Amino acid sequence: MSHDLLPETVGILGDLVAFPTISADSNLDLVAYLGERLEGAGARVRVTRDPSGAKANIFATIGPDAGGGVVLSGHTDVVPVEGQAWSSDPFAMVERGGKLHGRGTCDMKGFIAAALAFAPRYAAEKLRRPLHFAFTYDEEVGCLGAQVMLADLAACGIRPAVCIVGEPTMMRIIEGHKGCCEYTTTFTGLEGHASRPELGANAIEYAVRYIGRLLEIGAALRERVPAGSAFTPPWSTVQVGRINGGVARNTIAGKCAVEWELRPVSDADFRYAKTAIGDYVARELLPAMRRAAPSADIVTEVIGEVAGLMPMEKNEAEALVRALTGDREPAQLVSFGTEAGLFQQHGVSTVICGPGSIEQAHKPDEFIAVSELDRCLGMIEGLRSRLI
Repeated sequence: MSHDLLPETVGILGDLVAFPTISADSNLDLVAYLGERLEGAGARVRVTRDPSGAKANIFATIGPDAGGGVVLSGHTDVVPVEGQAWSSDPFAMVERGGKLHGRGTCDMKGFIAAALAFAPRYAAEKLRRPLHFAFTYDEEVGCLGAQVMLADLAACGIRPAVCIVGEPTMMRIIEGHKGCCEYTTTFTGLEGHASRPELGANAIEYAVRYIGRLLEIGAALRERVPAGSAFTPPWSTVQVGRINGGVARNTIAGKCAVEWELRPVSDADFRYAKTAIGDYVARELLPAMRRAAPSADIVTEVIGEVAGLMPMEKNEAEALVRALTGDREPAQLVSFGTEAGLFQQHGVSTVICGPGSIEQAHKPDEFIAVSELDRCLGMIEGLRSRLI
């Protein structure tokens, strides 16, 4: 028998999908919708914004004004739909064969809808421990919102005990993933006519040398694989995703940008890689570039440095979710990144468990099965015995 809140959850999910909260755009209309529902249920709501004021996080609490409690966490932003062949409007949810199609249904507005559906029910209870809702902006482009929200919570002395990040895992328990660090390194050289390359500083050529050093660092990280690492692959990785520079083949390139990422399995590997590439730029590459053009420069922009979720021998969150879901299989590791490691750094015991499959995320005709929402509602229902 389906959970009695399933129709309400499906309705809320349709509302959420209708907000086109692509990471490049504002999510304020969606945050206003979330705030209205949560405040209407009696929750205490905190809103934090990005520096532009165009995006916001919402953190809400039901129950006592006390430490500890459980967080249900999700992100409000979705990836773009441009260039994808959708069978229907991606921002108008449709059901076909027990599957709810629409951008964000799986990743991860389905979990948010299930959490919202329960807010009035838990508000009507006399809770001993607080239930928190944490919904963030810009997870898809570096987990930027969660960092702002968690800094605000730390400043206010708010630290929950347990966090369930509802990314799509088919309701399996995930205890770990690598960190995800994203960078754009921009090279500024000196333009000129290609017939006299010695009179300029070709930004592309220096970018290529930089990429070569990144690849060497990647090879060294492979040799540093920790004993017993269960990640796939088990070592930290470096990957160059995009290079953009120059204006024409007969012009010395004055600008070039390299977009790259680091996915460390440990803090030690993170420090090693950052130090190695930083030393190379400071000691070799930039001095060589400035010998050709004194005004040359190399600047690295940190798009996001997101901590990994480290498996813990004693994990209160895992024990809780295992009791709620009945999952008896060993907790797993995943290759995709989430906000979970940020909560863990904040001192909150954290696991990932949510409805839907990551295989559907970011794809055209993204969907979540109605049955997955039903299972998620069962998990959140089970929190009652832990909060009352």
